[in-house]
Amino acid sequence: MNPFLRNTLAVIAGLVIGSIVNMSIILISGSIIPAPNGADVTTTEGLKATMHLFEPKHFLFPFLAHALGTFAGALTTAVAAIKHKTKLAFGIGGFFLFGGLVTIFTLPSPLWYGLVDLVFAYIPMAYLASKVAVKK
Repeated sequence: MNPFLRNTLAVIAGLVIGSIVNMSIILISGSIIPAPNGADVTTTEGLKATMHLFEPKHFLFPFLAHALGTFAGALTTAVAAIKHKTKLAFGIGGFFLFGGLVTIFTLPSPLWYGLVDLVFAYIPMAYLASKVAVKK
């Protein structure tokens, strides 16, 4: 297979797998750590209005979703790519970082969470995934 085509398909697969992992963790999070009483987590407006009710424990699964989704996507891309595995893994990390930035500006989350999420969930996970994939 043409290396450019294979790398392009690897990036697409990484984005899809990473997004599936991210959303799967978000979807199960409410059954493990329920939202605060009175919080509407079904809409962006509901989240904005009730974000002040959230405790630190409520931010654990969103962080895990972002970190593990990025890791899964970057790992998928790096394993499937023919060349430039590390660069493509970091590209996936950058894509999810952009999504994290949009989320931080869309939903008024605590400053500590925004910093932890942006600093530890995206680029470090892409780096870790690239290191795991390159060793294989």
